[in-house]
Amino acid sequence: MLTVLAPAKINLTLEVLEKRLDGFHEIRSIIQTVKLYDRFGLKPGKKIAIKCDDNGWFAGQSLVSRAAALLKETSGYAEGATIELSRKIPLLSGLGGDSSDAAAVLLGLNKLWGLALSPGELANLAYQLGSDVSFFLFGGTALLQGRGEMVSPLPSLPHMWVVLLIPPIPCSSGKTGRLYAILNKKHNTGGQKTEEMVAMLTKGEDIASVNLFNVFEKVAFKSFEGLDGYRKKFLKAGAASVHLAGSGPALFTMVKEKDEAEKIYRGLKEQGLEAYLTETLGSIESV
Repeated sequence: MLTVLAPAKINLTLEVLEKRLDGFHEIRSIIQTVKLYDRFGLKPGKKIAIKCDDNGWFAGQSLVSRAAALLKETSGYAEGATIELSRKIPLLSGLGGDSSDAAAVLLGLNKLWGLALSPGELANLAYQLGSDVSFFLFGGTALLQGRGEMVSPLPSLPHMWVVLLIPPIPCSSGKTGRLYAILNKKHNTGGQKTEEMVAMLTKGEDIASVNLFNVFEKVAFKSFEGLDGYRKKFLKAGAASVHLAGSGPALFTMVKEKDEAEKIYRGLKEQGLEAYLTETLGSIESV
């Protein structure tokens, strides 16, 4: 059986420059993968069959089935595969789980089926599935431009420990679109925060909390009922700063020292909250 890991991500920056003529938003973003994984086991089969250990996850509502079907149709591969998914990334949390899963399926089936598609060919398929799926073909630290489909690898972020908090706030699909809909022109920026971080990463400099920026923080704490209360619980646990991981509601803090991260993590668990202690990831890993 072939095993493929699908990592979660956090946004270090996310800026909206303008609304495009095609209805999407022109963005600049720096995304970072972290060591919180969904795990896929792939083996040959006569048809595509998808199994998951999470009863709340449905293949028909996921990019996983679409990714497998798209690759099979595009390549003309005659048979299929059994895809077994063990989920760890919380659903609809803003940590990129569905997009990462889709990229993992493309990478895994390309190898399992012996298709030998190039990174460019896989990126074209990823773009058809979603704006940020292309990023997860590479992982690590990257600059996203356009609507998120233009991916440029960056020098790795100096190693950081990451504590994640998943607030028990009900979410539904389409939450990202709803947040974009709330934004207006006053929230637009010129991409300066992202440009500054690119320069810092290129020089190998450390990234501080003051350098992090997510435009959705301007609206998410009002859009997700109770989210600000969980931010305060995070601060109570010892975090010096708390940030939105993506399009919500997951929150995170980054620190250099493991001891500090463990203290914050324990502080969240002692409050009965769903938390994860993880770290930054340099590139996509398979085992």
